[in-house]
Amino acid sequence: MPEKNDKDFDQVYSRRSDRKPHYQQNKKQKRRKIGWTIFVIFLLIMGSGLLWGYGAYKKAKSTFQGTYDSTNLKKSRNVSAVIKKGKPINILLLGTDTGALGRHDTGRTDTMILATLNAQKKTVYLTSIARDTRVTVPGDSMPYEKVNAAYTIGGAGTAVETVQDMLNVPIDFYAIINMGGLKTMVDSVGGVEVKPPLTFSYGSVSVTKGKKVTLGGKKALDYARMRDDDPKGDYGRQQRQKQVIQALVMKDMNIASVTRYKEILDSLKGNFKSDLSFDDMLAIRAKYGDATHHIKSNTLQGNDAMIDGIAYQVVSSDELLKTTNKIREALNISQKNELSAKQQATVDTTSTGNDTMATATNYGQTNSYATGY
Repeated sequence: MPEKNDKDFDQVYSRRSDRKPHYQQNKKQKRRKIGWTIFVIFLLIMGSGLLWGYGAYKKAKSTFQGTYDSTNLKKSRNVSAVIKKGKPINILLLGTDTGALGRHDTGRTDTMILATLNAQKKTVYLTSIARDTRVTVPGDSMPYEKVNAAYTIGGAGTAVETVQDMLNVPIDFYAIINMGGLKTMVDSVGGVEVKPPLTFSYGSVSVTKGKKVTLGGKKALDYARMRDDDPKGDYGRQQRQKQVIQALVMKDMNIASVTRYKEILDSLKGNFKSDLSFDDMLAIRAKYGDATHHIKSNTLQGNDAMIDGIAYQVVSSDELLKTTNKIREALNISQKNELSAKQQATVDTTSTGNDTMATATNYGQTNSYATGY
């Protein structure tokens, strides 16, 4: 596991400063800049191909050599053998709240999506994890944390290990991007069309419920960032993030032109890191490229809880086991009858302070997988 960077930690957040009641936090501090662009980049790589010509190939190879970062994380299985056989794989997609609005520190991963690629079923299964989900972080001195703090505490390797323990599934690769690449990415494909689920104004964007609108980079960023005025909170924001992701994927993105592929590749520099090598990407493109045409999604649903003055999302045992088994089903690996010891620690709702658990609220979300797996 990577060593913790105390300097970065101090520059970003004190976890103890989080121990204020949620409503007392300054509104500006609550603005969580999401990084769902990472999934867009991933799909462009996997779905659109990289070999437009020798010049494009050379530029892509050079770009991704500069984005590679292994984090020295030991893999939980032989990934090369898995890819060679075309078996389903998991990639943890992370988006940090840096690279935009003047932020240049380590940040937290306020967007976390586990993408399961199943070549046989030609499907990508997305499992979204709310940033406030309560977890235990390996090697941390605190008994529990919000899942988005794992990256701040120990880097990408710790974030991967934390999610792997929480969901009890292997994670084969990670990919992370900060907000600096978002605007360029959306603008480079000519914007995205969405149908808003609610009426709101935020930053540069104003939308009306049910009225389709095309958003450029800046407006798409604000559309996907808004959380405070959404009655579903972070879950509502996740829905809008997925809207933009799917709009980008399904759109006929003509990035074959010299101008566009260069813009997209240039937007990755300094904004993107992954333990996917260029050769890995080519191999995954060859084996799993068709999977990106069919995207299904689900959200790990938690309940509101105030513990030691901090607002968490606490996942029930039934919900966590159900989600674990749905991912394992997508991976074609055996189901589990009960949670692991590490998972039990995650769902334990015992408070160490005087605060009581808040009334469980799920914002009308469903745990049904009719629209997911």
